[in-house]
Amino acid sequence: MSSPAATVAPWTLPDRGRVGIAGLIIAESAVFAIFVVAYVFYVGKNLSGPTPRQVLDLPIVASLVLWSSSVTIALAVRALRTDAPGPFTAWWGLTILLGTAFLAGTAVEWHRLIYTDGLTIRTNLFGTTFYSLVGLHAFHVVVGLVLMSVMLAAAVRGRVGVAHAGRAETLSLYWHFVDAVWVVVFLVVYVGRG
Repeated sequence: MSSPAATVAPWTLPDRGRVGIAGLIIAESAVFAIFVVAYVFYVGKNLSGPTPRQVLDLPIVASLVLWSSSVTIALAVRALRTDAPGPFTAWWGLTILLGTAFLAGTAVEWHRLIYTDGLTIRTNLFGTTFYSLVGLHAFHVVVGLVLMSVMLAAAVRGRVGVAHAGRAETLSLYWHFVDAVWVVVFLVVYVGRG
């Protein structure tokens, strides 16, 4: 009969990718918190318009598109863990398409705000903080799309397999972070239009 101490698995170092992405997410959360606080502090303190209530519409479709990409990337990682490279490539590619569609929605919104409503980054405090916060998020979406596209290119060439599931999962954690940040931006900027 073995003792209970003999059945305990030896401690190993945590995965470097997970530790790295956790550190990045913590640091980026602090940056986003600063931008959100600045937005909340300055919104409503404009001496001139337009105001959020006058020009912002709820981006419901774009938001649902982005949030659904958290599901597709999770399905992609699950497929890779079960050594199914075909479904992984399909789900991963769909995630990229959804992220790109979200960016297109942001571009359409910004075009309308700039050219129809006259809201630029220099119009007033609302414009400055709005474009800074939403632009910061869009930048993170672009970074995620570039990284995912590199992995997709490797997958299409048959160079991604079950051994790469940890890397795919690490990248998916970044993407989930980007989606979670959008929940905060959506609630603060769009739902809470001052």
